[in-house]
Amino acid sequence: MPAKTAFHMESIARGLFRRLAGAVRDLTPIVVVVVLFQALLFRQPLPDLDGILLGVVFVVLGLALFVYGLEMGLFPLGEALANAFARKGSLAVLLTFAFGLGFATTVAEPVLNAVAAKAAAASEAGVIAGTGEAKGTYALALRLTVAVAVGVALVVGVVRIIKGWPIHYLIVGGYLLVIALTAFAPPEIVGIAYDSGGVTTSTITVPLVTALGVGLASAIRGRSPMIDGFGLIAFASLAPMIFVLVFGMVV
Repeated sequence: MPAKTAFHMESIARGLFRRLAGAVRDLTPIVVVVVLFQALLFRQPLPDLDGILLGVVFVVLGLALFVYGLEMGLFPLGEALANAFARKGSLAVLLTFAFGLGFATTVAEPVLNAVAAKAAAASEAGVIAGTGEAKGTYALALRLTVAVAVGVALVVGVVRIIKGWPIHYLIVGGYLLVIALTAFAPPEIVGIAYDSGGVTTSTITVPLVTALGVGLASAIRGRSPMIDGFGLIAFASLAPMIFVLVFGMVV
């Protein structure tokens, strides 16, 4: 094995070991709390202890691999794309990419799929018909609404970075709009709308969106990656609430 390849493999191994140690450190408080409550309060043995231990091992491995994969692949990819778009100088192409990135990553979010399915299953509340077709249509419409919202949010966030607009004015204005829409939206959609703002900031969306913002701010002269690069996730959380509230009022 060439020396360069061996050094590269050794560097990967060291990095993975650090991520494993970090995952164990991060998960230890959760495990301690669960075990203490089970032992001191319920005073019962853990059910299927072998399965639980194996699951914890899988969680540690999965978390370590996920974090390391982000650092090796998605973050550099997002920053490289942002730099390429900044050099190209085409605002229309950049905004189209931002919308497409927000839409595609949100549609693929497992958490959003689960929330949409649960919302559709609440047909006994009289929101939609109890047929499987109606539930599927409702869940798909909800997913697409949230995905479009995140796409629009990234477009607004990218324009903010380019123009240098203060983020707090946009965020405060957005939440005032959410409060105003809440007063007119059907009660059964309000909880779903508020939850939709959280499910969009999950495993797939956050890494790519953060990398896009930081990379774009780094590539534009006069912009600070720390001050201007972050904040896209806030828009990605806010916009779905507005869109889903409107969705409930229209549909």
